[in-house]
Amino acid sequence: MIFVGEGALLRRAVTHAATRGHPVDLVCSADPLDAAAADAPHLAAADINTHADTVARACSDGIVWSLNNRQIFREPLLRADGLRILNIHNGLLPRHRGLPSVAVLFALLHGDAEYGATAHEVDAGIDTGPVLAEHRFPIGPEDRYHHVMLRGIRACHALFEQILPAVAAGTAHPAARAAAAEPSAYYGLRALDRLDTYRDHPAYARATDLGPFSAHAPELARALLLPSPHETLVRPVMRGS
Repeated sequence: MIFVGEGALLRRAVTHAATRGHPVDLVCSADPLDAAAADAPHLAAADINTHADTVARACSDGIVWSLNNRQIFREPLLRADGLRILNIHNGLLPRHRGLPSVAVLFALLHGDAEYGATAHEVDAGIDTGPVLAEHRFPIGPEDRYHHVMLRGIRACHALFEQILPAVAAGTAHPAARAAAAEPSAYYGLRALDRLDTYRDHPAYARATDLGPFSAHAPELARALLLPSPHETLVRPVMRGS
């Protein structure tokens, strides 16, 4: 198995896989310590796609995991023979595609009743591949951004543990979807450009209460500090005597 991503979620997944006896052939992240628990080789790659041959050669079982990973898989890695790339996404797909840091914000602003994690196969789109499994939880009326984000992270790890045996055994297949599919929405950095239109929204305070996650979502923290373009700056007028 190959692991691509960063942070505690990646490290916990690597540790869990190794302790369950699954091969950890390579860990691709910024921090070499992410591979230490599995005593596995480490690769620091700004663009994993430029190392497609290395990944394909290193992978002993054809399974590539993406966890807390901002890199987008592209050719030639997507068409590498024998590789199955799986992503654990913080959000319900296709409703919460894109950056989880932004998706959680808009889930609260839009009054979504549920959030969660999704395991899906990676294709050429962004969070558009076939869904294998979900882990859902309700969003309460008083839940704040940091509550939902933390539960989303926990849901991601729980879902990874749940689906790992089936993926390793080759029995994890796309889940049957309801006839009326959920609406699809994508939340990237550009979605923050319309954040100002929600400043008077009743859920704005809850949706922007980042708590400890302000350090992990700097682009969101910066957007919240920007003054509204509709605000008028009143400057003192200097008059001569």
